Amino acid sequence: MDRDVTGPAVGVNQQGVRDHNERLILSLLQRQGPMPGTDVARAAGLSPQTVSVILRELEQDGFLSRGDPQRGRVGKPAVPMSLDPDGVLSFGLKVGRRSADLILCDFLGRVRAQVQTTYSHPMPGPLMDFLRSGLAQVTGALSQAERNRLAGIGIAMPWQIWNWHEVFGAPEGDLALWRGFDIAGAIAAFSDLPVFLENDATAACRAEHLYGRGREFRDFAYFFVGSFIGGGLVLNHSVYEGRFGNAGALGFLPAIGPDGRPCTLLDVASIHRLEAGLRATGQDPRLLWAQPQDWSSFGTVLDDWITTSAQEMARGALVVAAVIDIESVLVDGAFPASVRARLVTEMRRAMLRLDTRGIVVPRVEAGDIGGNARALGAASVPIVSQYLLNTHGILAAL
Repeated sequence: MDRDVTGPAVGVNQQGVRDHNERLILSLLQRQGPMPGTDVARAAGLSPQTVSVILRELEQDGFLSRGDPQRGRVGKPAVPMSLDPDGVLSFGLKVGRRSADLILCDFLGRVRAQVQTTYSHPMPGPLMDFLRSGLAQVTGALSQAERNRLAGIGIAMPWQIWNWHEVFGAPEGDLALWRGFDIAGAIAAFSDLPVFLENDATAACRAEHLYGRGREFRDFAYFFVGSFIGGGLVLNHSVYEGRFGNAGALGFLPAIGPDGRPCTLLDVASIHRLEAGLRATGQDPRLLWAQPQDWSSFGTVLDDWITTSAQEMARGALVVAAVIDIESVLVDGAFPASVRARLVTEMRRAMLRLDTRGIVVPRVEAGDIGGNARALGAASVPIVSQYLLNTHGILAAL
């Protein structure tokens, strides 16, 4: 099915804004796909001459590639320009509750390589050892030209991870080692690539915004259901990170638990809640993370979790819509596509039962990326910070 893709803001022709216009053009091609220069100029609001100069220089620098001429038009055949996949490469590290993933992605967001480690809970020392060996393994397979294109290392992990020892099932003293840990300094001992740190759910939102269905909307809220549910916000085509990089922490929205008591979305719509339900009924919760994922045997435990999660996520979505007036709510997570589809369907039904007077009800849609969203979003952070528009961003290397 064809989907409309919206574009970022227009550019300007004044002297001294070439960097902005380069980012704008790269962002347009990233979101819209291959376009001839005339279409780029029209979409960007720039003169054809300005666009022609920028496209030529970006091509010479290896960021763009030419497609086959488009014949059948009046006049000279148009030549579509597109991002060169090899133009920029970037590493992304996702630090999760039970595992960490290191990926290498290209300019188009395609995963070129991936390595994983598992643990009982994340510890700084072993995680840095994994990152060191993973970087060596993946980089060792690259050509020198590819190494020269590496933009950096993005790291996606829960904010203030030392406060999560209870739900991580970790000794408080272990996770306390993260408090004040100099991540960039530790990585500098074995890599000279710039390091970027982002909240894991915000990173997942960034992946959806750049490479998934987020390209269809200007403003949307995003739920990512992992061990802990989190989220993100996109406003005016850019991920909104907030003053402290923790905007869109939707897991802390108020909810009502199965016992009727007030709680947060974290308490009812996270996979760790489903994990506890499986354990209580004698089922093996390790099946949640087995690959390929198959949750078809979980029965009523899964049914109840989906119903409760959808109800409270719908409430949360309306809270966000009441404040920000978003177009859509996108839902993704570390679960099978069939579970995502059921969760979206139940959220839509729940919306119909809630009081929506005075609110433009946002569309509830399924995301596209899946379980790799956090790692892919982490890898995109160095790319966005250096090459794409980021209207609301505070991204900077550590």
